[in-house]
Amino acid sequence: MKIAVLGAGAMGGLFASYLCRHNDVTLVSRHEEQADLISKEGFTVLEKDGTKEIFHPHALVSTKDMEPQDLVILFVKSMANESVLAANRSLLGPDTYLCTLQNGSGHEEVLRKFVPEDHIILGTTQHNASTKARNITRHGGSGMTHFGGITGDAKRLQRFADCFTSCGLQADVSDRVQEMIWNKMFTNISANALTGALQVPLGYIVKDPYAWSLCCQLIGEAVDVAAALGMHFDREEKIREVRAVCENAPDGLTSIYADLKNGRKTEVDAITGSVVRAGEKTGVPTPGHSFLLKLIHAMEGRSRENS
Repeated sequence: MKIAVLGAGAMGGLFASYLCRHNDVTLVSRHEEQADLISKEGFTVLEKDGTKEIFHPHALVSTKDMEPQDLVILFVKSMANESVLAANRSLLGPDTYLCTLQNGSGHEEVLRKFVPEDHIILGTTQHNASTKARNITRHGGSGMTHFGGITGDAKRLQRFADCFTSCGLQADVSDRVQEMIWNKMFTNISANALTGALQVPLGYIVKDPYAWSLCCQLIGEAVDVAAALGMHFDREEKIREVRAVCENAPDGLTSIYADLKNGRKTEVDAITGSVVRAGEKTGVPTPGHSFLLKLIHAMEGRSRENS
């Protein structure tokens, strides 16, 4: 299968590396130096057990001379989706499937501008990775990758799940992928978002009663919105799960914390913003998320003013 991975960060590098075991894979980077480094030295994946493997996907910056791919996977920050897809239109043909495994929800609103709805694959993965160097990623954890579509029976996507599984990325298809995506979002839209706004580690969220009260409010609002969309989650169960995440990683610093600390634009629109948009669509109030969304954007603006 001809596959292009857009985004050569930790997760993009991980998936491109595994997938090139049995496929013709191109890893697209924004940086010429990174693409040259991967082309010369390969991409190294460091596993949790201390082992490492060097992979050799194609790596480049410009795809203008490439032919359409069978599958294009998005691993850039969600706010870059439209510009990245526009810059790599040559990869998208009438038979190309476009897949997102990004955090948050609602990415299909941009993806449907580039491919038909029946060629969009929504997904979520339990794999995680962190960047060690420009061509080295640390594989922090494994698990299932789930695929689904916007329209039609998810079984039609089985060949993509089989492709991933054959490369060591166990995958399946499900007609409930939206529910799986939302289930994964609860920590992101509550504790993680608050660590960014408060500039604190995860442990503070459960330690401070005011922070924890806000966290529970955010979880409750998201549960109500999900119910209006036909997805039913147990509020107390989600609260317990988020609390466990915070207690098990008290010193954990989230990506949204790091982005705001370092003056970078965050993915808050795809995370907190997706709850706000869904609330507007269903008529469910989301005052906590609406306030937090504006606050984080104000913090981004402050960073730009100080740069």
